[in-house]
Parts: sequence; structure tokens; C-alpha cells
Amino acid sequence: MQANDTATGKPAQARLTAIMQQAEDYPPLPVAVVDAQEQHVLEGVLAASDAGLIEPLLLGQPEKIHKLCKALGCKTDRFPIIAADSEVSAAQAGVEEVLAGRAHGLIKGWIHTDALMHPVLKKLRRARRISHVFIAELPRYPRLLYITDAAINIAPDLSAKAQIVQNAVDLAHMLGIAKPAVAALSSVELVKPAIPSTLDAACLSKMAQRGQISGAILDGPLAFDNAISTDAAKIKQINSEVAGKADILLAPDLDAGNILAKDLEYLAGATIAGIVVGAQVPIMLPSRSDPPAARLASAAIAVLMHHLWPDYQPDKT
Repeated sequence: MQANDTATGKPAQARLTAIMQQAEDYPPLPVAVVDAQEQHVLEGVLAASDAGLIEPLLLGQPEKIHKLCKALGCKTDRFPIIAADSEVSAAQAGVEEVLAGRAHGLIKGWIHTDALMHPVLKKLRRARRISHVFIAELPRYPRLLYITDAAINIAPDLSAKAQIVQNAVDLAHMLGIAKPAVAALSSVELVKPAIPSTLDAACLSKMAQRGQISGAILDGPLAFDNAISTDAAKIKQINSEVAGKADILLAPDLDAGNILAKDLEYLAGATIAGIVVGAQVPIMLPSRSDPPAARLASAAIAVLMHHLWPDYQPDKT
């Protein structure tokens, strides 16, 4: 049974581990690793391949990739390599592999996110908005926290936020949460015209009530403390189905979401996986400093998206 508060001090269940175990029931996902010539990138690729989660195709400079493979004790011919001498050419090659049906996912290597996403937005866009979701497992919170958007949409307006929320809700459904609780975050829990994020949050709450955002309970504005702590909500006299029980946190903008996710990782001991929703294939955007567990969890989520989410099955692309 899930507790409702972070104040219990009880360790969280290994929910990301459960996701990885579920993904092991499926064949490895063919993926293109864009700009692969970096040690941490290849370490993550090797771990995910050894775990049976992915079949990687490495895009980048062959001589550097071969050298790193030797240093990591990996045979230089273990994975196919496509030569690409720049970020731009590697990103384009990755998109072409997807369009040709040889890759069913992309992994960000030693490449800047904007360089990777430029050809993705141009050639792999769906009807959905493309957005990013961090999934965080924390020692003192009894459920996974989905944080969105902290990587792609910089300053989304109300319409964009509604689409970003729906992407996260649909991802949560796919991962087994029947009706996720969504907290539209701001710095305060009251509607303040001088703080635009509170107005957006209030509108999103009403949109969810009217069915414009489906499959979730949404409330806002909520400050972070009352979104994840029932004690904080009680003290502030907030009566909400979401307060203290949030599954999804909608950040007011990219800066807030990114800072929140990294604070949880570095100061609260969170393990954080990340995935892009809305393109033709799952896209993993690991940070260059991500630990192996985070990279494996991201790969596992991509595998489940491909096999369980109809949008991502080959005949749907």
C-alpha cells in the first residue's frame, strides 16, 4: 500500500527496477546512438546491451569509437558503426536510420540536445507535441515522480502545457498508473494575476475537469511542498485530491523543471530516467553525468513504449 507523505522515512519501493524487469520480457530495441564517441556514453550503451534492452548502432567517428571500445574491454566489431564527423551529420544519420526502419529508438550521445532535436522536430514529428518527461525514484517518496517538461519546451503557453501534461499522463498510463494525480506547479498555491504560472495552472485544472485533459486528476496552482506533502497541504488548509499524492509535476517552464529534477538527483538521492514523448520513436536524452542505473531505466522505458504503446509500434509510424 502506498503511503501519502514524504515524512514517513520509509524507503521507496524499487519501482524503476520493476520497470527494467518488465522490459526484459521483450526483445532488445534497435537504437541509433547519436554521437557515440565518449566513454560515459559507451559505458551506458554497453550496460543496456548487456542487460538485453537495446541493439545499438553507433553513429560518430569510427577511430575514436574503436579506441574507446578497446579501453572498455569491448570488441571493436561488437556493434555496427556509421561514420559521422559532426553533431549535425550524426543527428541526421540517426533520423535517417529511423525513417529507414532500421532503428526504433534514438539515444543522445555526446551531442547537445538542440542539435539532436532539430532534425527530429523536422522529420520525426507526430500530431502530438514533442515533450520530455523525467521519471524520478526517491528514497523518501512512495511513488515515482514524473517531472515535465525539463528538456525541450522552454516557455510553454497554456495550450502547450495542456499537451505536455497529456503526454506525461499517457506515459504514466502505459507504465501502469490508471489515473495519475497531476500537480501544476507554481511558487504559490493561490491564483495571483501577477504570477502567470498560477493562471495557467488554474486553467489547466478546469480543463481537466471538462475533459480537455483526459485520464488524470489535475489540480493547481500547487507549490512543490503541498504537491508532495499532505502535512504541508493540511497546514496551509489546502483541500485537494492531488496535494501530497502527486504522480506528475508540471513545471511552469524548462528552467524550473530542470532545476527541480537535478536538485532531486543531487540533493535528495533520486535516480532519474528520462524519455522524449511525441516523436515517431522513443528518444533517450541522458545527461552526460547520469549514472548507469538512470541510463538503464531510460532504455527500459523506451523498450516498453515501443512494445506497449500503439503510437510507437512500427505499423503506426
